[in-house]
Amino acid sequence: MMKGMREAIFLSTFIRFACVGVVNTAVGALVMFLLYNFTSAGYWFSSAMNYIVGSILSYILNKYFTFSQKGQSWAEIFRFIAAIAMSYLVAYGFALHIIGWVLADWSEISRGNVSMALGAILYTLLNYFAQKYYVFTGPRRSASDGAAEAGE
Repeated sequence: MMKGMREAIFLSTFIRFACVGVVNTAVGALVMFLLYNFTSAGYWFSSAMNYIVGSILSYILNKYFTFSQKGQSWAEIFRFIAAIAMSYLVAYGFALHIIGWVLADWSEISRGNVSMALGAILYTLLNYFAQKYYVFTGPRRSASDGAAEAGE
């Protein structure tokens, strides 16, 4: 029974995380692809702007909606920034290299677009686990009475 409950909690938080991600992705991807395709902004600047724009919204929504955290500390904010940065660098760095190798015959702009799409998928997965297990690890708010609960 405990295993089923843990799986349900995981699924519930991941679904909420995904909903927040839809909002962040729509806003961030719009910024990223507009900058990359309609300005002279390069791959790294365009993809970084995606996460700079979406990170503020992500922090607020994930803190209160996804992981039901109360309170705030500078350490938590630092962990959030570190999680975002590491997830971004690993996901987009890996995507750029793997797509550059797999689609070597494609144009640079096409490889860049496919790489950014793959980077976004990898980033989402890495960032979920980083936020769940590294950033928002404090007491959770109870849905019924607002009392603090111990973590999962």
